[in-house]
Formats: sequence, C-alpha cells, structure tokens
Amino acid sequence: MNDPFLKDWTSPFGLPPFDEISSEHFRPAFERALIAHNRDIDTIINSKEPANFANTIEALERAGHELDRVNQIFWNLASAHTNDQLQAIEREMSPLLARHSSAIYMNSALFERVEKVWAQRGETGLTDEQLRVLDLTRRAFIRSGAQLKPEQKVRLADIIARLASLGTQFSQNVLQDETSFTLALDNEDDLAGLSASQRDNAAQAARDRNLISPYAVTLSRSSIEPFLQFSSRRDLRQKAFQAWIMRGEQQASHDNRPLIAEILHLRAERARLLGFATFADFKLNNTMAKTPSQVRALLQEVWNAAKAKAHEEQEALEALARSEGDTLPIQASDWRYYAEKLRKVRFDIDESELKPYLSLDQMIAAAFYTAERLFGLRFIEQKGLKLYHPDARAFEVIDRDNRHIALFISDYFARPSKRSGAWMSSFRDQHKLDGEIRPIILNVMNFSKPAHGQACLLSLDDARTLFHEFGHALHGMLSDVTYPLISGTSVARDFVELPSQLFEHWLMQPDVLRRFALHVQTKAPIPERLIERILAAKTFNQGFASIEYTASALVDLELHLLQPSDQMPDVMALEREVLNTIGMPDAITMRHRSPHFSHIFSGDGYSAGYYSYLWSEVLDADAFEAFVETGDPFHAEVAKRLKDHIYAAGGRQEPDLAYTAFRGRLPSTQALLRKKGLAA
Repeated sequence: MNDPFLKDWTSPFGLPPFDEISSEHFRPAFERALIAHNRDIDTIINSKEPANFANTIEALERAGHELDRVNQIFWNLASAHTNDQLQAIEREMSPLLARHSSAIYMNSALFERVEKVWAQRGETGLTDEQLRVLDLTRRAFIRSGAQLKPEQKVRLADIIARLASLGTQFSQNVLQDETSFTLALDNEDDLAGLSASQRDNAAQAARDRNLISPYAVTLSRSSIEPFLQFSSRRDLRQKAFQAWIMRGEQQASHDNRPLIAEILHLRAERARLLGFATFADFKLNNTMAKTPSQVRALLQEVWNAAKAKAHEEQEALEALARSEGDTLPIQASDWRYYAEKLRKVRFDIDESELKPYLSLDQMIAAAFYTAERLFGLRFIEQKGLKLYHPDARAFEVIDRDNRHIALFISDYFARPSKRSGAWMSSFRDQHKLDGEIRPIILNVMNFSKPAHGQACLLSLDDARTLFHEFGHALHGMLSDVTYPLISGTSVARDFVELPSQLFEHWLMQPDVLRRFALHVQTKAPIPERLIERILAAKTFNQGFASIEYTASALVDLELHLLQPSDQMPDVMALEREVLNTIGMPDAITMRHRSPHFSHIFSGDGYSAGYYSYLWSEVLDADAFEAFVETGDPFHAEVAKRLKDHIYAAGGRQEPDLAYTAFRGRLPSTQALLRKKGLAA
C-alpha cells in the first residue's frame, strides 16, 4: 500500500496530500505514531541529564509530532467529511488515544522531572513565555491525575477512556439523526411563504439527497431556521421544529439519553478523584470565571433582564398574530415566524429583501477587507490545490511586507458527511520551537448550497456566523509564539470566544456594508435606508435570543454540579427541573437541548463551559468600545494593541492580564447589556 504518512510531504504550503490519503491509511498511521510518541517519552524519562527546561519541557513540546500530524488530519475529516470507515476508526481510536494520553500524564517518572524543573524555575533564567509553558505543563499533569495513588490512576484512566468512547458515540448519534431526517415539500401549498431563493435551496437539498419530492428541508440550521421564519404552514413548521429539538432523543439505537447519564456520572467521579466537589468546580478552576458561583451570577443577571424583555416580545408577537386572525397561543415553532413578521412591521426589513445583498462571496470579501484594515493581511486564492473536498477553497495569507502568514481553508456548504454547526480548526498550528512554522487554518460552516450557477445568499445571522468563525481563524493565523502548547486558540475556554465574537462587530459597520453588501444581480450597494433599518433593529428579538442561549448555559452548569452517586442521573428530569426553577417561557426552547448538546457532550471542551460565549461577550462588547471611543472602527493604534495582546499572543499570559494589557482595565457587564438592548 502506498502510504502517504510514510513520506515527506512536498505539497504547496506543506498541505497534507489529501488526494493520496484514504480511510485505510489511518489505522496503521495511528499505530506507528503512538509507538513513536511513546519512544519520545521514554527518551525524556531515561535521560541521564538532570531535568531542565530544554530536556524536559521543550522535549515534551517536540514529542509526538507524527501523532499530531495524523490527529489533525483525521479529526478534521471525521468532522467535516466523514464516512462509515472513518466513523468506525473514530470509535476505535477515541478510547485508545485517551488511554495513551492518560499514560503519559500519569507517568510518575515523567512528572518527577517536570516537578524538578518547576522547583528550580526561579534560578534558571527562564523567559516569561517559558515560565508560562512550564506552569501550564505542570497544571496539565496535575489535572490529569499525576499526583494520584496507583489504584486511583487506573480508575481515572478507565474513566477518561470510557468518556472518549461515549463522546464519540454521542456525536455520531446526533449526526445520524440530522442526516436521516428530511421534510419533503411536494407542492405549492407546502412552499407557502418561502421566497424564491429559499425554494431554490430546498430544491437543491432534495437533489443532494436523491429524494422523489422536488423540495426538502433538512436539519441543517441554514435550512430549517429560514423555513421556521417564513413558512406559513403552521403544521409543517411544527413537524420540522419537533424533529429539530428531538435530535438525539429518539427511541432507537442512537438514543443519547443513556449516554448523557453515564457521561455525567463519570465526570462527577473524575472530579472527585482529582479533589474537586463537582465537575463544574474542576473545569472552572482553570478559567477566568474560576468558580460556579461566578458563572451563575453572570448568567442570572442576564437571565433576569432577558426574561423581562422576552415577555414584552411575546406580547407583541401575540398581538400581531391576533391581528391576523390567529388566536392560538404562540408556540416555540411559531416564534421565528411571527418575529420575522414583526421585524418587517417595525423596521421594514424583509429577509428576502436583505439576502440578495449578502452573497457568500461578498461576505468573504468583507471579512478579508476587515482583516486587511485591522491587521494588514491580504488573502490570495490558491486554485488547483488538492483539498479534502471539492467545496473547500484555499487562500494564502500574507502581511503588508508580503511575508507568508498562513494558509486559510474555507468549507462553507452543508452536506450529509459533515456534522452540523460551524467551527474553526487547523491542519497545522503556528510555533517557532524549531524554526518558523506557519499555520494551516480551517473554517467549516453549514450554509445551504445553491443550485449550480446560482449565488449562495446568506441571512444576516449566517453572515455573522461567517465573521465569527473567521475571528477564530485570525486568532490561529496571527499567532506569534514559540511553543505549540500556547499557540493560537490555546487559551482559557471563557477567553477563546473573545476574538471571534469581537470580529462580528465589523460586519455591522456602515462602511463595510456599503462596500460589500452589493445586490447579487444589479451590483448596486445596499440602500442607506436598509442600513439604517438594520442598525435600528440590532437589538430586536434579543430577549428571545438571550433566553434560548442562557437557558442552555444554566442547564449545562447545573448538570455538572451533580455530586458523585451510585445512581445514574435522570438527565431529562434534571433538565426540566432547572428550566422550571428559572421559569423558562413555554414559547421558547433551549438553543441546545441535552440530547443534542454537542458542545458539552461530544467531548468535554465546553462542558460546564457553555457560559463562555456570554463571558466572552462581556469582553467583546467592552473591547469594541475601545474603537468606538476613538470614533474610528479601524483605529490603527487600538488595532495594534488588539493584535499584539489578543490575536497574536496565544496563551502567553493569563487572560485577565492579556485583556488588561489591551484595554487598560477589566470590563463590566454594562457594555454587554447595552449591546443586547437589555439595559439603557
């Protein structure tokens, strides 16, 4: 077998040779890489030299290079372009990789060397960056169980391996539910209320899935949300909405409810083994928030304001519905439909009027323009590169001095082989440990793919998503650190959303809209009256949006405050209990109900941490005011501070210090509440 993982890669920009890599290459590649990584670790442990930063910490940073390479390719494909073979390998490798990592971080001899370097840290002239890497390395060992007794280490390793298997199965179950459902639209009555572009997208979805019906709605957010906004068929809205909120909760082989119960049970035991009262205490100990009480205080402050706002919004929607002869109470499947009607009444904004000005190519250009104005970057498309899917595109990123900064890959369209949502990832991270290594950064989204020859038209929310994920991409592309451990987005979970959410602000700048919101057919710029209405409507429906998000964050927090127990928790009962306690409005659902809450159950990245978006939103609202205060959204000096202390700094500093270096102080919640229209 011609194995591409056994060769040096000569592709442009060091790009993986995707045209040569097949599913069958991954198992042997993983096997070799694990052996090589263990050999690297043995070399560190068996060194006859006294432990120092170079032969222990830097050696750990270099160890496992081959495994990193295989991991980055495999997990990106498993998320963005999977198949049955990859899913089988994913189920097999998840627990093996978890056990491999546990064995390293629980290795007593290796941790002893790390401790010796830590003990002499004040005597060896380490730089601030090296001290930071040393501190984070030591923390990782301790949080992985390095100080536990032998029998506790065995149990913790078992827990971590099992959690890896459960997270993989959870993710695959959600994908199964998302890809197996389509709502067929067979005739003109079924299409009532849908615009021409929405009909085109529904037709393309039906063709992509080889359906007999001429049109279809899928559970991709870019398909179902417009349908819920515009379809005048209440019965079809209810059917689609029910399928959407019941993902992962079907009585079938892919029911996620028992998986969640076991995940929460094991996470609680893991936390107790490591000396924490709950898993939330364990996870938050390593963040800006630090404690569950800090998180709850922020969420409750926003919840109270949002609930009052949502009550006003519901009254307005019901009044509008009554005026149209609909006397039934507003249900969750109705909210988006009547909210869209009310937005049209109040602000004279019709999504079908706006979308022709928000073509995908123009929004990409707008994001590139903003990055150039702020940070001096230019994006040059590289056609002809062999990427992992025909829909993916690649751009070389260069700076003002024409120096190569990164390769940026974008993959925007939904397909059955891709999990839902939007995210940033990488095929290679920036570092300077052994020469200048520049990153290969990936943005993945799930916009509805247009018919051949047609432009992809985005909603305003889609355009925000593009800017959001591009903000993450810039965090990876602009990284300028020495060590891989602190590269790019390797920062505290409740800080990582700052660069992405902050970047969203520039989409709404009039200068950006005038330049890039051009009508897809006439090329005329968006009318000033429409810009004024968009800006006037910025806080419209924010009570609803804040409720559906904050409810998910509160449920996440409370689920992870469970005490260890011999009994498996009844997750759905706990979810209902939390929602009843906070007074969840009947007409709004959680943005992510537990059985499909991939942020917190596909892995533990955002577990007890979904609040992070809100925490970071406090930061981003305050951070953008630094530009507002100058009167220039592209102010050069502020942009330089932003680049130096946030986008390029990776995890060089604790996040509160990084933010203070940029802003001169820490933020308050008032800028956030003003941004959302929840406070004067």
